[in-house]
Amino acid sequence: MLPSASILQQIGLGVLFALGVVWVVAMARLLRRGRYEAAMRRDRREMRMRYAVRDREEPPTAPELLGSVPRQTGAAGPPAECVELSAEERAAFEGLVRQLSSRS
Repeated sequence: MLPSASILQQIGLGVLFALGVVWVVAMARLLRRGRYEAAMRRDRREMRMRYAVRDREEPPTAPELLGSVPRQTGAAGPPAECVELSAEERAAFEGLVRQLSSRS
């Protein structure tokens, strides 16, 4: 017990702490459930693509895009950037890619 705080302040602190714990647990469960459901949808889609009968089923469609993220290509998006590499830069980049891919 805190000697300088009244009993009502201590009760309020306990209630506030309990509400904080409940909120953290609820948010963790909501976020975990969303990840689990997304993983299940992804696995189901991959299984359909892997084990689809080629003659009877239509080919799987492209994955749906996020509705909240606007497309970044086309006239509405920023202009595409392209940089031409010299032969030395291209060779250095290929060496870096080989080096990084050998580690994984």
